Amino acid sequence: MTEEMHELHERAEEAHQHPSLVPVTFTMALLAVLVATVSLLGHRTHTEELLLQNQSSDRWAQYQAKSIRRHTYELFQDLLDVSTVRDPEAARKVRERYAREVERYRDDQKEIDAEARELEAETTRARRQADLFDLGEVFLEVALVITSLTLLTRRRQFWLAGMAIAAAGVIIASLGFIAH
Repeated sequence: MTEEMHELHERAEEAHQHPSLVPVTFTMALLAVLVATVSLLGHRTHTEELLLQNQSSDRWAQYQAKSIRRHTYELFQDLLDVSTVRDPEAARKVRERYAREVERYRDDQKEIDAEARELEAETTRARRQADLFDLGEVFLEVALVITSLTLLTRRRQFWLAGMAIAAAGVIIASLGFIAH
């Protein structure tokens, strides 16, 4: 980033000698700021995506743990049904307690399932946002390079092309804010 700033400074000095290039250097400075901003948005959104993915994985692990516990209680219920018991009343109480635990774990699993699916949806949204920010950043970087060709060639069409590509980059990056 330091080299880019040094290059921009050199271009600004050159533009000082050629006043017709002032809009080009201003555009380049603006593009540099946009690239940095969109890059930061992309990095932060990718970080959010990873955090959401971890939370989703944690929820699915919790779901699996509840499933194992529920199956264990179901197994104990099955064993009580096929075993000979000395105290039928005590066995009935134990069976009822196991049935309550099975239902509790089933209810817990429903909640965890919903939370995990919601986190997966948020992860997908964050991935789409990050992808749009990344693509917008690429367009803005290309626009910066194309625009800089104006300073080398003194041809205005490079500046206009850079502006058009930059507009596409800004639009694409802006779509990252509304991506679902």
